[in-house]
Amino acid sequence: MTLQAVIFDVDGTLADTERDGHRVAFNTAFREAGLDWEWNVPLYGELLAVTGGKERMRAYVEKYRRDLLARSDLGDMIAGLHRAKTKHYVALMEQGGIPPRPGVVRLVQELRAAGLRLAIATTTTPENVEVLLRTTLAALPPGTFEVIGAGDIVPAKKPAPDIYRWVLERLRLPASKGIAIEDSRNGVRAARGAGLPVVVTHSTYTEGEDFTGATAVVNELGEPDRPFTLLQGAAHGRQWVGPELLRAWASEASVRPAAGAPGH
Repeated sequence: MTLQAVIFDVDGTLADTERDGHRVAFNTAFREAGLDWEWNVPLYGELLAVTGGKERMRAYVEKYRRDLLARSDLGDMIAGLHRAKTKHYVALMEQGGIPPRPGVVRLVQELRAAGLRLAIATTTTPENVEVLLRTTLAALPPGTFEVIGAGDIVPAKKPAPDIYRWVLERLRLPASKGIAIEDSRNGVRAARGAGLPVVVTHSTYTEGEDFTGATAVVNELGEPDRPFTLLQGAAHGRQWVGPELLRAWASEASVRPAAGAPGH
């Protein structure tokens, strides 16, 4: 196969935004609304098993605040909290302080130079993607990512494959011409469900997850002076992820859709 496109997840993949970004913004929104909810670091790690902020809040209510399930306006309440959380996350990102993960900027620049097309497939909101590109990834020129699939543009979020199928459709490419870069088990399931080979660069919260189905797993994308640690798969003689290594991984990967990839 000939690799033509690389599709990136966002949170945990481009930047480690979950613990000190999204979690903090959720807690600020809760306090602002007069709620006594407090998502500490371990609890948020547990809740990350559910993709999507609104879905995560509903899962929290169902498990820890069942007294609220009888509220007829629960859906509106969650939607309002999510809007507030997004506002606080954007403000937090604009203050700086959350850097890109090692190797991200270098890899994206090398992929562009190699003529590969770039896209994003994420469950986070378009506003969150925009502020990340404008702040953390300000070194990349506007329009770096040709297609951005984000938020509620598909009803079923990862681990469902819908967001990847949506992106591939707009790229007008078959899955056999692309590869995904993810940080989580849910991301692996989503990409494989769409027929894409997938490489994992695990993040703070996803270290130790089961990445069955991934072609390769590394601790980070690496730099020439900061080699990655290979945890699964073959490194093909490389010490950091670049276009040639992605081509090698794409060539060796099976692109058959994973059986039974669930919706959510």
